[in-house]
Amino acid sequence: MRAVRYHQYGGVENLVVDEVPEPHPGPGEVRIRVAAAGVNPVDWKVRSGAVRDFLPLELPAIPGRDAAGVVDEIGPDVSGVDLGDRVFGLGGVTGATAEFAVLSAWAPAPDEWDDAQAAGAGLASVTAIGGLNPLGPLHGRTLLVEGGAGGVGSAAVEIAVARGATVIATASERNHAYLASLGAAPTTYGPGLAERVARLAPNGVDVALDTAASGSLADLVAIVGEPGRVSTVADHAGAASLGVHLANAENNPAYLAEAAELGREGRYTPQIERTFPFAETADAHTYVERGHVRGKVTISL
Repeated sequence: MRAVRYHQYGGVENLVVDEVPEPHPGPGEVRIRVAAAGVNPVDWKVRSGAVRDFLPLELPAIPGRDAAGVVDEIGPDVSGVDLGDRVFGLGGVTGATAEFAVLSAWAPAPDEWDDAQAAGAGLASVTAIGGLNPLGPLHGRTLLVEGGAGGVGSAAVEIAVARGATVIATASERNHAYLASLGAAPTTYGPGLAERVARLAPNGVDVALDTAASGSLADLVAIVGEPGRVSTVADHAGAASLGVHLANAENNPAYLAEAAELGREGRYTPQIERTFPFAETADAHTYVERGHVRGKVTISL
């Protein structure tokens, strides 16, 4: 099969298209013929070697953690899925940017999503749900999302609105109309956040989710009043020092199923800024590495 790989840590110039053996699913896994794969910040961080101390790789490696496609091989001890089913989900830290990929967590892809949307939903939705769940029930409460325009932030806004929250979200001014389209009251990040939020929520903010690791975690704690009402999916150091909830992305099929159900109901539509062809995977990585992506970037096969 064709796969994008890198044979050494470094920049996008190391990404090449290789012919490699097809993978096969083990117990509790399925293989899909990939229609589209997601590109996430973790992909370039892993590829560059920046996180090799706690996410070491056996090189060469295929980038990509989430993908969508049609099931074409089913491993042992798997039930509830058939050959030919269209699914989206997650595999390991690597492996998705290829003609075939193995998933360890998946859910049926809603007909309402195209392949790019399904591919972009996997990591974003499980990370968003993992960050929201420690905050408790959201119905009737006000949530502040720091970094609402990115892949995880966009998913968190939509899912929180679907759960009945009033959502305030931060982003640069160019993304304010976008945040409003997702159902959030937009504001800018940075100094003066507490005052701006107070004008939008005069009765206060109940809980906060940080998806940006922009150094604002202490401000979020001050805004909501206590660390137990703040969650982060991005600021590991801040979470440890301040005592807020730290949520790491989980290959959790229940989270994927929740996202899919919201998709079928029209209450969660993965936001895709741009889709690149398979041969331009290096350009997709460059685009994501620059930052400030609105929603997700995906690769079409």
